[in-house]
Amino acid sequence: MISSLRGEVLSVGLDHAVVEVGGVGMAVQATPNTLAGLRRGQAARLETALVVREDSLTLFGFADAAERELFGLLQTVTGVGPRLALATLAVLDPAALSRALADGNLTTLMSVPGIGRKGAERLVVELRDKVAPPDPVADLPADDGATGSVVASGTMREQVVEALVGLGFAAKPAEKAVDETVGALGETAGSSAVLRAALHRLGPNR
Repeated sequence: MISSLRGEVLSVGLDHAVVEVGGVGMAVQATPNTLAGLRRGQAARLETALVVREDSLTLFGFADAAERELFGLLQTVTGVGPRLALATLAVLDPAALSRALADGNLTTLMSVPGIGRKGAERLVVELRDKVAPPDPVADLPADDGATGSVVASGTMREQVVEALVGLGFAAKPAEKAVDETVGALGETAGSSAVLRAALHRLGPNR
């Protein structure tokens, strides 16, 4: 079990990063918020969870142990696999997710693509008593776009829409959210900033 890794960040994409550990580049799947804290060429430490399947080994990375624990906890619920667990943490940060579970807020939980009413009810029933009451959440800090270079708006739009579809969102709502986000932030915004802002547009406050 690979529970953490430390090394130089070789690259940061929209849904993963590559971290060099002992001369080996390890691809780590992560949420946009976790990826936003990484910088190419700098050292980073991530809490990790290795998911083993018959045909694949996938490493998931997290900013802290609490997020990793939620990732594992989500997968104890019937019908929730690692991809859906990661998508949940991409749409709802740990504090928002804990609050939604504690309050039984089905609407918020159903904002995650792939979670319907029955799935949201199951999450509340099975996890409500297993999560700690959340602390007040600070506003999401602004992103300076430093995790990626500025790219042409057309290319950035395609990349961000593809990342959102990969998280489970339908193409048309994803395209609309990206177009609205680029209109609000400007075409010079970094792709990671656009992705995080688009997730908030598609999330529970939408």
